[in-house]
Amino acid sequence: MRRTAMLFACLLACTHAFAGAMLKPGDTPPDTLGVTRDGTHLTLSSLRGKVVVVSFWATWCGYCMKEMPTLGSIQQVAIQKHLPLQIVAVNHRESVRTFAAVSRNMHRILPSLLMSRDGDGSVGRPYGSDDGIPVMAIFHPDGTLADLHVGYDESDLEGILAEINGLLADATKQQAVAPH
Repeated sequence: MRRTAMLFACLLACTHAFAGAMLKPGDTPPDTLGVTRDGTHLTLSSLRGKVVVVSFWATWCGYCMKEMPTLGSIQQVAIQKHLPLQIVAVNHRESVRTFAAVSRNMHRILPSLLMSRDGDGSVGRPYGSDDGIPVMAIFHPDGTLADLHVGYDESDLEGILAEINGLLADATKQQAVAPH
């Protein structure tokens, strides 16, 4: 009995140690980015070669909803200019019904924004989504984490855009130099 209690205490301590562990720049994150409205399991590896911006959002987060058109506009400009950028909006811990309705409506006005769902919060957890949203993770074209913003707001956007533009400039240079 004592041995079982000791084992349980050790497991509990380990769980708490990992629960607070958040990814840091340079880390290779888990591959999953949730499930799209059509049931496709979206992965970071499927977007390799692009700068990837992942924004965790929910309908109850006023700032998140305000940010969606901005993210959609950035993605549209990237498409028009043939920039290696993909923005992914990951719905955080909402029902399938809510996600389906909102993503359907968003797709009408923001067709270039890739959307997925993280129903239980497991996708966002390594990025700090348990501490609150919005959360934005920015990835290098090789899939490693470039930067992470937890609980940011409008005052941080200029700096975040500068980071994204810097990564895009580097990625575009690397594409130009790469053998074809």
